[in-house]
Amino acid sequence: MAKKKILFECQHCGLTTPKWMGKCTNCGSWDSFVELNEHQQEVVKQTKSTTSTGSKALSINDIVEEEVYRFSSKDDELDMVLGGGIVPGSLTLIGGSPGVGKSTLLLKVGGDIASSGKNVLYVTGEESSGQIKLRANRLNANQDSLYLLSEIRLEQVLVELEHREYDFLIIDSIQTLYSENISSAPGSVTQVRQITFELMRIAKEKDIAIFIIGHITKEGSIAGPRVLEHMVDTVLYFEGDSSQELRILRGFKNRFGPTSEIGVFEMRNDGLVSATDVASRFFNRNSEQAGSALTVIMEGSRPIILEVQALVSESHTPNSKRQATGFDNNRLNMLLALLERKLEIPLSGYDVFINITGGIKITETSADLAILAAIISSFRDRVISKETVFIGEVSLVGDVREVYAMDVRLKEAKMQNITKALLSKKPLEKTSIKTFVVDEVTKLLEWY
Repeated sequence: MAKKKILFECQHCGLTTPKWMGKCTNCGSWDSFVELNEHQQEVVKQTKSTTSTGSKALSINDIVEEEVYRFSSKDDELDMVLGGGIVPGSLTLIGGSPGVGKSTLLLKVGGDIASSGKNVLYVTGEESSGQIKLRANRLNANQDSLYLLSEIRLEQVLVELEHREYDFLIIDSIQTLYSENISSAPGSVTQVRQITFELMRIAKEKDIAIFIIGHITKEGSIAGPRVLEHMVDTVLYFEGDSSQELRILRGFKNRFGPTSEIGVFEMRNDGLVSATDVASRFFNRNSEQAGSALTVIMEGSRPIILEVQALVSESHTPNSKRQATGFDNNRLNMLLALLERKLEIPLSGYDVFINITGGIKITETSADLAILAAIISSFRDRVISKETVFIGEVSLVGDVREVYAMDVRLKEAKMQNITKALLSKKPLEKTSIKTFVVDEVTKLLEWY
């Protein structure tokens, strides 16, 4: 009698091992391994094995370039994030915190696409068809070509796809869908992996554009195995709090276009729609107060003027607080150490708080100069004019270095009636904005 093979699988990342481990060596999760039965082990073997047998390598010069066809989602911001529109046969994963507007956006997009004559199927495993109908009434998404299916069994979804030809499929959500051929619970690694493989096969065979809604963990990442993000063609994340009016949709992966674009949406009574007048939505020019400075960042090809807010207050505890919202906390500590070293500003006895307005998270270093300006402004209680922007990266030695796309940033500032700019280097193109070169951090005090 053959010895029974034992296999354990991590429920966070999908790593399989022949023995149980307390800590996953791949993702670092504790107590996440569960034993797989024989059927689940067979599923793992099938999904890991290659299916393209008999293929031959070709010279890259012999391969014909494929033209990517797109159709519009009827939403300008979503089209921008996707690189120009939805690609038939693509598989897109969209995640975000509960209540941020994932289902609302996709239902509205589904209704708009259905209005153009395309068949759209909305599969929901979390809400009933009646609940979706109530939302559709609010979003004006009632279209004859929009079909609702309240189902959590993958096999029934496949039957519906055979019954009628669809151009657009929405799965809400991947964690609630399960296959009857797998004995594990919905949302498990085995279920999510097998269902995603099946949806990917359907998308390619039937040329259906599929959008999958995914839950996120408390750390902010998509729940389920990391292989899920590798399998899909596009990964989109919603940023921003559900209590805020503005929501940011950021692309983290896109096989058919750029990955650095963002979409700006606002929640209204009629649903989540593309925000209007985006350029002036992230800063307020009506009031000038100490601790506020403007900067211009690049999100893909879009320049955005942001307001950086700083609060420096005397600390009453031995350990001063350093907290940043929308900015890297480690970089904030570095900038504070630089202020104490180069400008001899005694911040060790003060609490420092930084906030980036609008819910955007700054991922580039061009806002360093604005962060320093806001901190000094709050510390000295001196107001900075809202007609001035600070653009520059600050190094550990105190140099202010040039950032890319400076001319594009200044053009955007000019459109918003900005008259002054503190930069690390003169721009190449002539501009009506008065530019002041700040190549060292110590020159900030001269400007003040």
